[in-house]
Amino acid sequence: MSTEIVEKYQERLAEAYTLHRKFVNPQFVRVLEVIGYDRNYVSAEGAYLTDANGVKVLDFLAGFGVYNIGRNHPHVARVLHDTIDAKTASLVQMDLGVLSGMLAEKLAEITPGNLEAVFFTNSGTEGVEGALKFARQASGKHKIVHCHHAFHGLTLGALSVNANPEFRERNEPLLPGCIPVPFNDLDALEEALRGGDVGAFIFETVQGKGVFVPDDDYLKGARELCDRYGTYMIADEVQCGLGRTGKMFAVEHWGIVPDILVISKALSGGFIPVGAIVTTREIHGKIFDSMERCFAHSNTFGQNDLAMAAGLATIEVLEKENLVENSARMGGRIIAGMQKLTEKYEMLSEVRGKGLMIGMQFAEPKSMALKASWKLLHKMNNDLFCQMITMPLLEKHNILSQVAGHGLDTVKILPPLMINDVDVDKFLAAMDDVLKEAHKITGSAWKTVKDLGIRTARTS
Repeated sequence: MSTEIVEKYQERLAEAYTLHRKFVNPQFVRVLEVIGYDRNYVSAEGAYLTDANGVKVLDFLAGFGVYNIGRNHPHVARVLHDTIDAKTASLVQMDLGVLSGMLAEKLAEITPGNLEAVFFTNSGTEGVEGALKFARQASGKHKIVHCHHAFHGLTLGALSVNANPEFRERNEPLLPGCIPVPFNDLDALEEALRGGDVGAFIFETVQGKGVFVPDDDYLKGARELCDRYGTYMIADEVQCGLGRTGKMFAVEHWGIVPDILVISKALSGGFIPVGAIVTTREIHGKIFDSMERCFAHSNTFGQNDLAMAAGLATIEVLEKENLVENSARMGGRIIAGMQKLTEKYEMLSEVRGKGLMIGMQFAEPKSMALKASWKLLHKMNNDLFCQMITMPLLEKHNILSQVAGHGLDTVKILPPLMINDVDVDKFLAAMDDVLKEAHKITGSAWKTVKDLGIRTARTS
């Protein structure tokens, strides 16, 4: 049976877009076709994807941060095969699995401070939902403070602590008592917490939409304020955790320990969805405080043995292959190289990030000819300019990247943590070439993106 499925997969590779147009999400198919991202990838290994024409593409998107250890890592694959062959008694429900205990033990070891009570989830947004419940139940307070530009997931509870209107529209009213404050603004945070009636302050340690990095004193100040006003800190490290920023967890850059830590994405190794809420035994004990409340929060698939094995194997790879350290080194090279390009190209105004979570900010140029084209493009669509960077990166240089968020003029990269100096040199050379073209007012880059804006307007 399994062989037949794989054979059918091989036979039907060319039908991917047809199947998705008919049965899944036709609007996403249209988006990919319009921006030239319809490559139809058929295989992947490490930092590279291979498309239907045999072209290798350097993956600087990594499944939105899923593939920290690279795609199809042989160690994780082998562990999963061995787990299946072992015929483990997974998901008995009215019993306990040793693999989930082992992964919980390992997470308690590698997370900062006294975070040692673990609840397993299937995704990042489920982790955020659980963390909000934990904070409300343990504190007895229902208000939640969150940050502008935050992205915590798209289920209704997580969406309630997203400050971006493009995600919230058509979903109001959302969870009551959710209060947005500006990121990096301790005065605004204290004003929101001052009443002592806030259960939790939730934040992305490094914000994914735009790659906004906290000021040096922000998280320490936030920790002090939360302690002063009796508010739990929830660190959402779904994307920035597990080595992404050059530390195992991004909070380590600023020396703080949250009360609740949410992780997912990379913990899976890219094979089996898995996430975790890691908190203190004290907080956990306030929720699961009696035998009657042993299921105060639960799910069906959270502790499945394949997910647990994938998590354990992924952490082994991160540690044995020194990928956290490699993230810091390769990220440092990219940031330094891109900062040099800010001196060369006027529209590249800032490069920010930690490790291999990097945002490249573009801004209105000073030269009159470029300024006029910039304004025209933004009048057509606020999200068009960054396509002038991402589209030729893929079309001409075979590097996959992404726009960081709506109306931000930011291009974001999330390379696998196992990239090497050759990959970094390729990316920096490609960016130099793409930026050079983008600064030619009569160049093909401007025409391509203007035509894209016209086509988008006609089909919307």
